[in-house]
Amino acid sequence: MSIFKAYDIRGTFPDQIDAQTARRIGAAMVRHVGAKRLVVGRDMRTMAPAIQDAVIDGMLQQGCDVVDIGLASTPMVYYAIGKLPCDGGLAVTASHNPKQYIGFKLCRAGARPMSGDSGIQDIEKMVAAGDLPRAARAGKRDQVDVKPDWIAHIAGFAKGIRPMRIVVDYANGMGANESPAIFARIPGLQVVPLYEQLDGTFPNHEANPLRESNLDDLRRAVEKHGAPLGLAFDGDADRCAFVDQEGRTVHADLITVILARGMLQRHPGKGIIYDLRSSKVVPEEIVRLGGRPVRERVGHSFMKETMRVKDCIGGGELSGHFYFAENYYTDCGVLAAILVMNQLSQEQQTLKQAADALRRYHGTGEINFKVADKDALMRAIAAKYRDGAIDWLDGVTVTYPTWWVNVRPSNTEPYLRMCLEADTKALMEQKREDLFAVLGKPDH
Repeated sequence: MSIFKAYDIRGTFPDQIDAQTARRIGAAMVRHVGAKRLVVGRDMRTMAPAIQDAVIDGMLQQGCDVVDIGLASTPMVYYAIGKLPCDGGLAVTASHNPKQYIGFKLCRAGARPMSGDSGIQDIEKMVAAGDLPRAARAGKRDQVDVKPDWIAHIAGFAKGIRPMRIVVDYANGMGANESPAIFARIPGLQVVPLYEQLDGTFPNHEANPLRESNLDDLRRAVEKHGAPLGLAFDGDADRCAFVDQEGRTVHADLITVILARGMLQRHPGKGIIYDLRSSKVVPEEIVRLGGRPVRERVGHSFMKETMRVKDCIGGGELSGHFYFAENYYTDCGVLAAILVMNQLSQEQQTLKQAADALRRYHGTGEINFKVADKDALMRAIAAKYRDGAIDWLDGVTVTYPTWWVNVRPSNTEPYLRMCLEADTKALMEQKREDLFAVLGKPDH
């Protein structure tokens, strides 16, 4: 399977990505972008320093200067690319993947993401062709510490957060590099930290908060400390998961609504972006708040570009990525956490109260099916429900007045992913069984 994905470059070390591959990726990025100056940061994985050195070496060989910001969460890398004069840059990270993985998230100037359709496929071709000729003069590598500016920038979003105790699970990932100093600037905020030592071997649990079992330690700590809120970051800290005082996960579509309330107070009438797997409570609430709901396909590169085109102030994806035009149109886990705390403090309610008021419908969550022919099954669903409203924005979505379903193909695996929601629990369960009859047995 190729290391060149729809949204980034990712693979296992050293069989899929080694120093030579990294060097070629760095050189190819310079050529593709026509870059004179790039920003590079890295996560805490054991191989990340060597891979960062190699990718920078490839850039330098092409005559490109490099701003090395060292250890940095992906959001901090995005911030540096947005703030510093440069032609783009990359984060050396494999996000939430297990410890044997490494990879790269690439951006053009202005922190605009590069995707499979906007550069990664071209880089793949150059890497496959072998080493590129060196420039006559090598570039220069400068070490720049952007961390103090980044901490001040994000902490500056905190407005009127009431005194509270929260639990934060850093999962030994990059959130622990910066977020403790950000939280420390918020008066009256007490943080009970879990796994705040940077450790690329992930000794406690994998840094993937979408997997519910990875939130178990957080749930126990929330209960033990009587905290009204628990947070969990993924490995590179561009995502954040939320649990309430009862340890119940508050899914990202409901968090998007809570964030939208504050965003639309600050920027009335703006667009709020959400992915098509989200509950229909999301567009309903955005309209009620005077905003414009903007529905988009899954994937951060699509979301960020559409935000710019359709004048969105922010939004979120069911995966736990939350996007902010006020932060270079990028995703940031700790900023999402701060803005949620702002809003809950302003409304004088707990996360549980805010979320319970939004749980109007009954959803399945995302269910995976391992299938041989994705296209044939999506066409079968469209045929079965041809009297519904059908669109193909991302897979097939069928909408009726009282229920809807989206079935979309995985970009990287032989899976179809289904999300279904209905007005009642009974209707949801009935339609779920009807879909299982088409799609087969779910893959657990």
